[in-house]
Amino acid sequence: MKLAIVGGGSTYTPELIDGFARLRDTLPIGELVLIDPAAERLELIGGLARRIFAKQGHSAIVTVTTDLVAGVADADAVLLQLRVGGQAARNQDETWPLECGCVGQETTGAGGLAKALRTVPVVLDIAEQVRRTNPDAWIVDFTNPVGIVTRALQSAGHKAVGLCNVAIGFQRKFAAHLNVEPELVRLDHVGLNHLTWERGVTLLDGSAGGREVLPELLRDFGKEIAEDLHLPQAVIQRLGVVPSYYLRYFYQHDAVVAELKEQGSRAAQVAEIERQLLELYADPTLDTKPELLGKRGGAFYSEAAVQLIGALLGTGGGTSVQVVNTRNDGVLPFLPDDAVIEVPAEVDARGVRPLPQRPVEPLYAGLIAAVTSYEHLALDAALHGGRDRVFDALLAHPLVGQIELADQLTDRLLAHNREHLAWA
Repeated sequence: MKLAIVGGGSTYTPELIDGFARLRDTLPIGELVLIDPAAERLELIGGLARRIFAKQGHSAIVTVTTDLVAGVADADAVLLQLRVGGQAARNQDETWPLECGCVGQETTGAGGLAKALRTVPVVLDIAEQVRRTNPDAWIVDFTNPVGIVTRALQSAGHKAVGLCNVAIGFQRKFAAHLNVEPELVRLDHVGLNHLTWERGVTLLDGSAGGREVLPELLRDFGKEIAEDLHLPQAVIQRLGVVPSYYLRYFYQHDAVVAELKEQGSRAAQVAEIERQLLELYADPTLDTKPELLGKRGGAFYSEAAVQLIGALLGTGGGTSVQVVNTRNDGVLPFLPDDAVIEVPAEVDARGVRPLPQRPVEPLYAGLIAAVTSYEHLALDAALHGGRDRVFDALLAHPLVGQIELADQLTDRLLAHNREHLAWA
């Protein structure tokens, strides 16, 4: 089996390598190709990957290349984890919206739109190369904003699915609270990428259908859950659901803006972590992922990736239920069929089949529908360009929604991203 990672020069890649090495029975990789235009970083990551595999007795061959076409040729699956513009562009996404009193964040609001505009054309070009060399390959997207990028890929006819670590993070944390193995916890997880709620948590305890345990989790661990999400415990208890961390940007927008103005950008913090990680990776004796990598973000991504790819390629032991980003096709009837939703799905060698969902409560359905409409307009702007399309997407976004504000944000977005937008 050949697996290719586009963006393999990322400092995050050793986290994936560690998961691939530990879970090789689920995903028996024969060749791993790391692809990245940053040749120097690629050599560092490739060297560490080989040492991690050797340390754990994994026989896979690790190769590195700056040649996308050669790298993806004959791959069974291609993982996308790229960042167009690097941390410098992310830093801009997280700062200029604050000038207008809006959240500065790389996946939500105006900053998220900027990232989508930079990213979608690049990802589609990569996907076309994959289709030319191996049309049967699965494309697994980690690249944010995952929902918009996955929608772009699927709309262009690619075999693509999106993956986020929010759901597996909740699964692991709830399992720890319950003192059970994670595989015994199943989530009633619904929404869009970075806009989801856990409406139920089932403990597979041997009884028919399992036992619903969300009420007891909120009763016994509500304080810890609320602190982890930086949301008021009283609100979570009243709603009886667990929102994703990203709902803070909607539920407490003004407070988050004040915090971001005070504490500085996450991009600046990550850039410093990456600098330190690259120094560690250059050590020829390092053969395990360093502890510092845990501060980089993306916890449990490697486990989620192994489970998903193993199921898609038929090496993971049959059909499994996993939370993924995939085409709606009527699962949430208030959304268009081509919307990309984040819900549990059956996954196996036949593909991805989202599971039926009970009706979504109006409190959540309204926001889901609004953000879906924004994502439709964001994808239109990414594909076709034009100031008017950017303005329309911002005007439709629930965190913007005002003419003057959308106008100001549009000007700033274009000013900070001209080098990445051919049409601008």
